[in-house]
Amino acid sequence: MTDSDADKCSIEAGAMHIGIGAASGALRAACTTAMLEAKLTLIVTGTTSTSIYFVPPIMHRALYTLYREDALQTPLNASASTAGALLSSSIFEVPQFQREYSWQEDEISDFWNDLSGSLEADSYFLGLVILTDEGGKKHVVDGQQRLITLSLLANAIYFEALDRGRTALADRIRADFLRSIDYDSDDTDPRVVLSDEADNTTFQAILENGKIAVDTGEEGSVSRRLAQSYMFLKGRLQDDLKKDSFKRLGKWTEFLTHRVYFAVFIHPDPSSAYQVYEVINTRGRELTTADLLKNYILSQTPNAQRETRYSQWQEISGQFLPDGSNTFVQYIRHSITVRNGHILPKDLFGFLAQRVTHAGKKPPSPNELMKLLKGYLPLYLQMIDPTIAGPADPDALKIFEALNALSVIAVRPILLAIAEAKNPLEGMRYILRLVVRRIVVGNLGTGNVERRFGEVAKKIHDAGNWKVMVDDLRDLNPSRDEFVGQLARRSFNKGVLGFLRRSILSDSITPDAFGVLHFVRPRQAAEWRGMSEEDTAFWGSTIGNTFLADLDRRPKAASSWKGFKDSMLPHAADGEWRKRLEKIDVWSDAAVERIGKDLANTAGNIWFADE
Repeated sequence: MTDSDADKCSIEAGAMHIGIGAASGALRAACTTAMLEAKLTLIVTGTTSTSIYFVPPIMHRALYTLYREDALQTPLNASASTAGALLSSSIFEVPQFQREYSWQEDEISDFWNDLSGSLEADSYFLGLVILTDEGGKKHVVDGQQRLITLSLLANAIYFEALDRGRTALADRIRADFLRSIDYDSDDTDPRVVLSDEADNTTFQAILENGKIAVDTGEEGSVSRRLAQSYMFLKGRLQDDLKKDSFKRLGKWTEFLTHRVYFAVFIHPDPSSAYQVYEVINTRGRELTTADLLKNYILSQTPNAQRETRYSQWQEISGQFLPDGSNTFVQYIRHSITVRNGHILPKDLFGFLAQRVTHAGKKPPSPNELMKLLKGYLPLYLQMIDPTIAGPADPDALKIFEALNALSVIAVRPILLAIAEAKNPLEGMRYILRLVVRRIVVGNLGTGNVERRFGEVAKKIHDAGNWKVMVDDLRDLNPSRDEFVGQLARRSFNKGVLGFLRRSILSDSITPDAFGVLHFVRPRQAAEWRGMSEEDTAFWGSTIGNTFLADLDRRPKAASSWKGFKDSMLPHAADGEWRKRLEKIDVWSDAAVERIGKDLANTAGNIWFADE
């Protein structure tokens, strides 16, 4: 950057706008870099007479990324616009590739606090909005959370103004923020429209009626979030208006209309909207893989089929919780794994969108992916919840229950592949045995093991025979002696110990869930004759120190061996080794070791019965 260019770019901090005359692309890029280094950010408009608008540093990375992204060759026209001028200028539709409205109380509270705390300021910057112009309407590529929330606040102001007799003020708010009038027919249309029919119905009902039950829609649904957000803003506004409702309503209306600003990019190429959305959200803000994949799938779908494809996507994704261990993205990855082998979570979007390549692996087309997700869904949902209806038979459901009890998810691609092969139940029992044996003698949770499971799933699918995994996973399969020896002495978490103890008492690899696991000598016991704290540290979480009872809580009296025998043995679960335990005089480390060896040997007979 030359000294002359630096002079052209130099400005005083806090300026809202400056013209830098005829500017080349190189100068605009140089200015952008300079402002980034100075922790200021500019928005560049025009191609010959260039204008610059300054926005807070929090937005500079997204703007810089959008401007410099090599894939986006189209010049970007930008402007600073007040909220009133922006919303009154068009109808805004939130396209289907956008993520759903997701703001909850924390975000809404911050939104309210920021705006209410800035009522006396000369201006308030509400962030970046990226739009495309399609058929006289604006499609919101980025900024929908703020536009929707601003509409909810404007609506609350509108109805409060009506209730207080300020009709002219209410009409101004309605015309600028809420409804667009058709001058030929006098019909009005909403300024902001959501893509999902059910969510838009809720949103428009709020705007039309000014009130809605906070429990509208299902828990966690967009409709519920919209209702809760509106009622939160309405409540805060009513509290604010207690000071001087007439004056405060006027101040709020003037503030939103004239002093709240957006930085607005209108991208001239609607076909690039999907790509702009991806760039902004993968480089500046957190976006889920599911959002990016939905964006990609819809971008590859012809316009005539997009509504159907969107409905298909929503129907499938709606079967999964938004977070936790059983997520939609995990299901997508497991389905892809069956056909392509192991794909790392961080690589899933890049692989499917063909941004990155994997040797020997070909991503499915969007049509193939949707067909795959629809086909595997019923069985996969039963893996998550074996109590629901689906294609799996009762024996397979018991295997799913066993794996869930052990919190094992990594084998689901193998299960999907086995389900398509001959004699699937035999194969599912084999993988369950392998999993339990591996948990006992080693570590199942390593990335290398998951990778091998993924590659085996593909081999099973390609061969149509689950037995191909026997040789591939042979080194993960321990001997009976290793299994028994480790089970007798190793410490495990309560989930694993409870499952193994139930397996022993039931003489089954798929035991029912019964009884509550307790440790005979608990760590919390201050004194325990025959077993020191050091002994407890080693033996306390081993199979020999466990007991299944029908008591949810341990009685206070069970703080000694005698107390345990008196208060807990009578509540032993069916099949427990009660008589064996009654004969023991002192519960010591030696007693735990003996019981543990016998339990481990019994478990060996169960888990190696096929050999």
